[in-house]
Amino acid sequence: MSGLVMKSTGSWYSVREDSGNMINARMRGKFRLDNIQHTNPIAVGDFVDYEIDNEGNGVISKIHDRKNYIIRRSVNLSKKTHIIASNIDRAFLVVTVNNPKTSYGFIDRFLITAEAYHIPATLVFNKMDSYDEEQLEIVEDYKFVYEPLGYKTMEVSAVSGLNLENFKSELKGIITLFSGHSGVGKSTLLNALNPNLTIKTSEVSDFNQKGQHTTTFAEMHEWPFGGFCIDTPGIKEFGLVDMEKEEIQNYFPEIFAKKIECKFDNCIHLNEPKCAVIESVENGEIASSRYESYVGFLDEIQTNPY
Repeated sequence: MSGLVMKSTGSWYSVREDSGNMINARMRGKFRLDNIQHTNPIAVGDFVDYEIDNEGNGVISKIHDRKNYIIRRSVNLSKKTHIIASNIDRAFLVVTVNNPKTSYGFIDRFLITAEAYHIPATLVFNKMDSYDEEQLEIVEDYKFVYEPLGYKTMEVSAVSGLNLENFKSELKGIITLFSGHSGVGKSTLLNALNPNLTIKTSEVSDFNQKGQHTTTFAEMHEWPFGGFCIDTPGIKEFGLVDMEKEEIQNYFPEIFAKKIECKFDNCIHLNEPKCAVIESVENGEIASSRYESYVGFLDEIQTNPY
């Protein structure tokens, strides 16, 4: 039998059967993956084969090939990574420009991680009902940076219901991943899209307190209108854990498009002569915030190799 992993508590998994029935399952004792570098061999979003034991529980014997997955650094184990989720069709980052403000740097980290793992990403601007004129202009500033790069944006309100029906049409029939800082209203938004969820907002950790992880496991929920969403509470940092400094530029679409014009093939766009990327930043073709993120990520990889 095969099913979809909806939730993990470390040693036990909630698996959805094709019929929609949920069963508790565990890994077979001798179960191993080749060259495993992750703390969790089975992730939410995995399709697995299993058998039923004498107690009526599932025993997972095989993981189907993943079309993609997304990871972060392991909390406790050095040189290990934690798979957040797998087999994702689209990733949605919930963004607010006030209370709290989602920084350009955090957005860029999310987007390059999605690019690296071949997951289409969308920015969802929440709390649109609460913004004054100045804050609405900030939303437009964000959109001015990201929409020309090919990233879709949406404006919603979990409180007023703004564009929620349109949002449902974007989610229907696919597996999506939701993320965002604590306080952006992600849980409230998920509850508004499906009132049966009743996700407690207090379960989401404070992203601004380094090292605080109240929840390290993602959980998948089924939409009543078709499809699934993966909620990711407690995740502060994505990606960068298995990237080389030379490849970071490939995950910035605007830098990737310009690098062929650089004088040197191995240009990494820091201080090389006749660098087309630096020239594009200086003349406004590439947003300075994006370039600052790029330089910051390069420094992070060099300072904290993984």
